[in-house]
Amino acid sequence: MNQQATPSLAVHAVVVGGGLNALGIVRSLAAAGVPLTVVDDHADSPAMRSRHGRKRLASALEGEALVKVLLDLAGQYRQPVMLFVTEEKGVNTISAERDRLAQACLLRLPEHARLMQLMHKQGFAELAEAHDAPVPKTVYISSQADLERLAALRFPCVFKPAYKHYGYGAQFKKAYRVEDVAQVHALYAQIAPVMPDMVAQEWIEGDDDEIYFCLQYLGREGELVASFSGRKIRSWPLHIGGTASCTAAWEHHELLSALTHDFFLRTGFVGMGSMEYKRDRRDGHFYMVEPTAGRTDYQEEVATLNGVNIPLAAYRYEAGLAPLPLPERASPARIWRDPQADKWSLQENGGKPDARSAGDKVMDAYLRWNDPRPWTDLMCQRVATLLRARLGRSS
Repeated sequence: MNQQATPSLAVHAVVVGGGLNALGIVRSLAAAGVPLTVVDDHADSPAMRSRHGRKRLASALEGEALVKVLLDLAGQYRQPVMLFVTEEKGVNTISAERDRLAQACLLRLPEHARLMQLMHKQGFAELAEAHDAPVPKTVYISSQADLERLAALRFPCVFKPAYKHYGYGAQFKKAYRVEDVAQVHALYAQIAPVMPDMVAQEWIEGDDDEIYFCLQYLGREGELVASFSGRKIRSWPLHIGGTASCTAAWEHHELLSALTHDFFLRTGFVGMGSMEYKRDRRDGHFYMVEPTAGRTDYQEEVATLNGVNIPLAAYRYEAGLAPLPLPERASPARIWRDPQADKWSLQENGGKPDARSAGDKVMDAYLRWNDPRPWTDLMCQRVATLLRARLGRSS
């Protein structure tokens, strides 16, 4: 699925998914006048409420339901549509069905088995070790018998699912910090009936503001089309959660971009991807934590806000258009912030400020004055939740 479209902004973009991730992609493309459609299975998701683009409701964002919607959409245009996938389940389906979608869609992906390996945490760990990449020691747990392997690790560790599993996510935390083998045994007894495939990874010492990431898009021969490095300010839940707020990390961009690109080249990765790092306070080194492969990252818009519009660079590359000029780094840097998650994280952390980003400009992930509805919807939801809570207490 790597054919080139006729050079024209007439190439239609399709954003698969409707969350905050997708909202950032929609805004990044719409700013350049790219025609687009958002596909989601919830009509009230943030990207579906944006003023930008057309909207298409799907019964599911995976499996045959997704494939049919994509083929139907593509059939409405003369040229193949370009896909921007924002959720792992969409990546799984699109990669598996790439032969059916090849003539209708532009989506650059590595070979299917390699993509699946990168999306599996143990698969990534084995791949990273084989290529001498800097990764913490990891063991794979798929049964009670595998718990014996924990003896090879130095605790504390992080205990997390080997791959994205929506049943797991509905019942358990994204990850757990575990202090000893006994804690892993107790957790695994609860988790295994829902999700037996887990990994334990040695803990990298450092706070959430020592978590970094590098977002990239790689072309047909692995050439670097666009690259941006950032740093988390806060995570939610603390220490083991997703990004609550983040900013640019220009001071480490050269190193992180080179590390990420080198790893992707060595492993045959192309297309949209990123790598998360944590800097160990004990030795100051950056260690790879996990990649995002075949889709945009949750906080992808932080790159656009800081002058590196990766979705647009990818679109222009695949549409055969001239590349974007060298980016002008935003000064001061822009902070991308998920307001609710950041508020919870700040409260849980005792209100501790992030001194390094004190002069950066905060950009609410929901709020844009030229696209207000995602934010107004969020405010209405909060008011409704507060009213229900008060009525519940008074009844």
